[in-house]
This record gives sequence, structure tokens and C-alpha cells, in this order.
Amino acid sequence: MYDINEIRKQFPMLNGKTMQNKPLVFLDNCSTTFKPQCVIDAISEYYTKYNSNSHRGDYDLLYQMDVKVDEARKTIADFISADANEVVFTDGATGALNLVAYGYALKNLKKGDEIIISYSEHASNILPWFRICELTGAVIKYVPLNDEGKLLPENLLKVISKNTKIVSLAQIGNVLGYTIDVKKFAKIAHQYGAIMVVDGAQSVPHMRVNFKDLDIDFLAFSAHKMCGPTGIGALVGKYDLLMNMDPFVCGGGMNSSFTKDGEVNYRLPPEKFEAGTQNLAAILGFKKAVEFINSVGIDAIHEHDQALIKYAIGQLEQLDNVIIYNKDSNNGILTFNIKGIFSQDEATLLNYKGIAIRSGEHCAKILDNYLGVKATCRMSTYLYTSKEDVDAFINAIKDGGDILDAYFND
Repeated sequence: MYDINEIRKQFPMLNGKTMQNKPLVFLDNCSTTFKPQCVIDAISEYYTKYNSNSHRGDYDLLYQMDVKVDEARKTIADFISADANEVVFTDGATGALNLVAYGYALKNLKKGDEIIISYSEHASNILPWFRICELTGAVIKYVPLNDEGKLLPENLLKVISKNTKIVSLAQIGNVLGYTIDVKKFAKIAHQYGAIMVVDGAQSVPHMRVNFKDLDIDFLAFSAHKMCGPTGIGALVGKYDLLMNMDPFVCGGGMNSSFTKDGEVNYRLPPEKFEAGTQNLAAILGFKKAVEFINSVGIDAIHEHDQALIKYAIGQLEQLDNVIIYNKDSNNGILTFNIKGIFSQDEATLLNYKGIAIRSGEHCAKILDNYLGVKATCRMSTYLYTSKEDVDAFINAIKDGGDILDAYFND
């Protein structure tokens, strides 16, 4: 049974108040998520019990950290059904996607090669590819969105060619929240000799993701969007691709030897891509976050998100002044505007009422090619979001109010 009250007790931030001394209703979980006490404790434990480096010596304390890093890698690998040696620790999904861009694409692409993305991608899955095109002469192509803003495999067939080398798409878009059929996209990409890169920043925290079954080549995600610490994430890659990639950052820990003549022997993946001292406290927190999600159940979390968003959409559809951009959202993301009100003003007004949502372009700055509007409001749920949170959000929109209330005390 999904016991929301017991889940919420684990999160100290849910006891907080806003600057207006109102109870906090946090509905910006696409951006980041709160941390349960067990994750906070795991981070603290590193500094109070295990503070040492990893792979840097022969004493007991360091050996304990080596074991804990290996255990964390295995836990995260199991969570997404990959092998432990396919999991590279990065500073987040952005770092992971850049590692693919500069470690794989820069090495393998040439002038005239194609990289396929979509208008709905986050900046982290657009800007690295723009840069690779500048450096190699490759070109960007876009999978067309259908009339509902969805990405369908058949539309990939409209743009893919023998020159396509990379298809890189988000499994769940961070604005419209639609899930793509990654397995079908990957099959098409492979038929044309391209690799399939998946931005899993919004999917891995919210739904079951099986790296091997999807037969994708790379998967990127961040810990902070799944109850874990900031500054840590993972790139999961097929081992043969990792073996043939170049490291993006070089330094201690990622080499087995080097000489004065410049000859370098790199360690095997994943250590090949983990130069320098890793964010060890965050790695321990990442592991604990995955264990926490497992204790709740990833399928139960997905069902919880779906139920809350379906309810919210049903309520807002009854209001004449609300524009909903993703009425078929099947994940915890609802994107909307209030007629005649700038999105940032609406978000400011909701903030005045104790409700935290996101406004703006949400780092998807070319999605206006589809939406026809530059800025929107976005509310997003997670495993600790309650129906009462959603009701507070809906009631605040129903009640409306003067935007000046948000700037002047009444």
C-alpha cells in the first residue's frame, strides 16, 4: 500500500514554511527533489565515519571507501538493469551527455554526419550537440512533433538517413511530459547504423527503466531528481562503446601509467572516465536514494504520479481561463498558462500563496516552435506529493487574486 503520510515523514523539507510563513507546497520536482533523512544521514556519515579518498592507498579507511563506491555502483546498475562496469559516475545528466558528446561524438563524427534531436529537448541534450557540429562539421536534424507535441517512431523515419550517426532524445520530456517509445526509436536508429542516446533525467526517477531491454547505447540521469544529492549522476553505456571512447577529463585515478614521453595507459571503464577525487559523499547519498526508491517501489511511484496529474488536469479543464498544453500527460508533469497572465506573474502569485511551481522556458528554449508561446507554467509531482498539495495548487488557481498581492503585504 502506498502510504503517503509515512513517506512524507521521511522528508525534513516538507516541514518547512515559505518566506511568507505559509506551509510549503513543492510542485517543482522536475527541477529537483527533496531528500529523505536517510540520504542526508548517508552524506553526513561519509564525513563522520568514512572520510578518505578512494583508489588512493592501502589503509583500512580507504579500503572501506573503495568497497562502498563499488557497492553504490552495483546498486545503481541493478536499478536500471545494467552491469556495474557500464555505470560511470558523473556530476549529473548534463555531465553525462557532455561525456558522450566529447568522448564519443567528437572522436567518431565528421563533416556531413547527422545528429538527430527534437524541439522538445532540454538544453543539456541540445547544446553539446550544437558544439560538436561546430567542431566536426556534422549537422543537426529534428524529429517532427505530432499535433499533440508527441515524438513518434514513425516520425524518426522521416528524417533519419544513412548519414545519421546519433539519435539523442529524452525518454520523458521535461515540459510536455510525454514518454517516448525508446525501444522502437533505438531499433530504427540501429537499423541505420546510428547509436541511441537517452536523456533519462525525467524518466529514471519516475518509471522503470531497463537499460538492456531497451537496447539503447547510452543513458544519462541525475541523482538530485530522484531524492539524491546534487552534483552526482551517471552515464550508463554499452561496455564496448565505453572501451572505444576517449576520456573527457584526464588526471589522477583514470590512468594505470604514463611516461615522460607522453605515453598514457588508461584504466578500463568506468574508472577511465572518473578522473580526480569523485564526489564520494554524494555517491553514498546516491546509493541510499536508490535504496529508498526501491523501498517505496518504482512502479508505485509511477502510478502515484499518473493519478495526481490526471486528477489535476481533470480539475483544471473545468476552468475557462486555464490553457493546458499537455492534456494527455501520463507522467507527473502539467504545463499550463492562465489566459492574459504572464507565466512568471502567475508563478509569483502562487509563491505568495505558498506554492512552488516553475515558470519560463524550462531550459527547452526551442520548444516554442511547437507551443507558439515563449513561456509557460509547470507543476510537477513526485513520490511525496499528496492530493492535498494538488488541491492547494488547484484552489489557488481557482481563487485567482490580484498579482499585486504577491508584491505588497495585505
